[in-house]
Amino acid sequence: MPFSEPTFTVGIEEEYLLVDPKTRALVSDPPEAMHKAFEARFKNLVKPEFLKSQIEVATRPCETLSEAGENLAELRRSVSELAGEYGLAPIAASTHPFSKWQEQKHTDKRRYNIMAEDMQTVVHRLLVCGMHVHVGVEDDEMRIDLLNQVAYFLPHLLALSTSSPFWRGHDTGLMSYRLSIFDELPRTGLPERFDSFADYKRHVRVLQRAGLIEDASMLWWDARLSARFPTLEMRITDVCTRLDDALGVAALFLCIVRMLYRLRRANQRWRMYANMLINENRWRAQRYGLDGSLMDYGAGELVPFADLIEELLDMVAEDSEALNCVSQLAHVRDIVKNGASAHRQLEVYKQTKADGKTHEEALDAVVDMLVEETMLGVGRGE
Repeated sequence: MPFSEPTFTVGIEEEYLLVDPKTRALVSDPPEAMHKAFEARFKNLVKPEFLKSQIEVATRPCETLSEAGENLAELRRSVSELAGEYGLAPIAASTHPFSKWQEQKHTDKRRYNIMAEDMQTVVHRLLVCGMHVHVGVEDDEMRIDLLNQVAYFLPHLLALSTSSPFWRGHDTGLMSYRLSIFDELPRTGLPERFDSFADYKRHVRVLQRAGLIEDASMLWWDARLSARFPTLEMRITDVCTRLDDALGVAALFLCIVRMLYRLRRANQRWRMYANMLINENRWRAQRYGLDGSLMDYGAGELVPFADLIEELLDMVAEDSEALNCVSQLAHVRDIVKNGASAHRQLEVYKQTKADGKTHEEALDAVVDMLVEETMLGVGRGE
C-alpha cells in the first residue's frame, strides 16, 4: 500500500457553560482563582474559552474510545467538583436557555483580544459551545482524502447531538441554534476540498501571508485537519449534555473514518456530492434534528432520519468491532429512540409550563435539568 494504516487514536474536546445554581444564569466573570485551580490540577486539559462564562476540556490522545470515555468522565466530574467550590456548576449545552451575550466578558488573552478587535459583535455573540472529536490519521494525503469524503456524514452527526433549542429566553424552533450563531464567523461551514495535502498547505499559506490568519487553527470548518496533531477533527456537533450521548456520537464519527479508510484501501471511495446538496441536509439537521428527514442523494428523495442512521450503523458495524467500540456505537440507537438534549430541554420547558409555572420558572427548570444531566454517568457525585 502507498500509505500506512491510521492508528485511529481518539481525543474529545468539550465546551461547557458556567452557571450560578441559585440564579441559574451564566457567571460573566468567574473568579480567577478557579481557573488557577483548573490549571494546577489539569495543566493544559482544562482552559478558559473566548468568553469567561465558558470553559473547554480536552481528553488526552487515547488508544480506545473506552479510554477517552473514562478520561472525559474524570474531566466532567473534576470540573464540577472544582467549580462547585466556587459556587458554580458546568452545563454541557450549546446555548444557555436565557442568559444574554451582551452581559458576557471575553477572556483577556492575546488570541482572543485579536479576535475581539477583528470580528467585533460577531465574535461577542459567540455564546455557544461545541464538541470536537479527533481521530488519528497520520498520513497527510490520507487525511486530506478522508476530509474530502467525510462532509457527507456531518449532518447525521449534528442531528444526534443537538442541544441548543433556546436563545435569550426564546424557543428558536431550531434544535441546533448554535450553528446559526457560529456561521456568522468567517471560515466556517462545510470544509473545502483539496486535490492534495500540498494543495491544502498552499491555500493556508495564502491566508497567512496576507495576515488574515495566524495558522490553520483559525479555519473553523465543520471538519478540518487539526493544526496541532495528525488528526482529522470533527467540529459540527453541539456538545452533548449526557456523557453516553457524547461517546455514541464520537463512536459513530470514529467508525465512519475507518469505513472510509477501508474503501480507500480497496481502491474505492464514497461518492462525492456538491456542498450545495450537503448543505440542505446540514440545514435540516439543524432545524429538525432527529425528528426530520434527510436527503438520500442516491435515491433522490427525503428519507426519515431513523432509517438513514440504521443503514449507517449497519455499514460501520465491522468497524466498531475492529475499534472495540460496539457498545458506544449501539448507544446511537438509544439517542434516536429517546431523543437528544434539545428534546429533553423542550419537554421540561413545556411540562413545567403545563404545571402552571411561569416562562421564567420553566427556563430555570431547564437549567436545573442540564446541571443534573451533565453529571450523569461520570462516577462519584452522580
